[in-house]
Amino acid sequence: MAETHYTIQDKDGSPVHVNLKRDKRLKKSWSWARQPDGSVSLRVPARLPRPVLDGLLKQIAGMLEQQDNLAARRTDAELQARAEQINRKYFKQQIRWQAIRWVDNMQQRLGSCTRGGVTDGHIRISSRMRSWPDWVIDYVIAHELLHRRHPNHSAEFWDELKLAYPLTERARGFIDGIGFAQGQPLEDDDK
Repeated sequence: MAETHYTIQDKDGSPVHVNLKRDKRLKKSWSWARQPDGSVSLRVPARLPRPVLDGLLKQIAGMLEQQDNLAARRTDAELQARAEQINRKYFKQQIRWQAIRWVDNMQQRLGSCTRGGVTDGHIRISSRMRSWPDWVIDYVIAHELLHRRHPNHSAEFWDELKLAYPLTERARGFIDGIGFAQGQPLEDDDK
């Protein structure tokens, strides 16, 4: 696969680096992913004409803006409301916590739930997930809520989570796929 580098602009006019890989195995489809450093990896068919590529780069700039707008709407208040809804729907409002918030300092973990001490019941969710599908975010929230009942990943924890949240295995597969694509395993929380 040949690799070429382009630069597009985000909605604020800041440069976004695009690493383009032309793939002989692709005939019509293309795919892209935002990398942890903010750049974009783009795979396209090897024979994709330059005018089509130019249009594709503009389209990706628009998609980046959509992702950013979606992430900006996902606030701590919205996260609290989601956690309350998940607690009602999947746990019959039986789980109690003190606070839930987005955090920017989680590199591999996607969530954590503190047990004991002054921060007992504080749930943190990695902001790197803000643009992920709702059902994956809901899984991570349900996972962390359930740690209020089960402090570790015991068989009882997994049995209850799978029973309560039906998309558990699908969400875990999505998370594994993201981790694989980024070359680093992602964890729901400390194991």
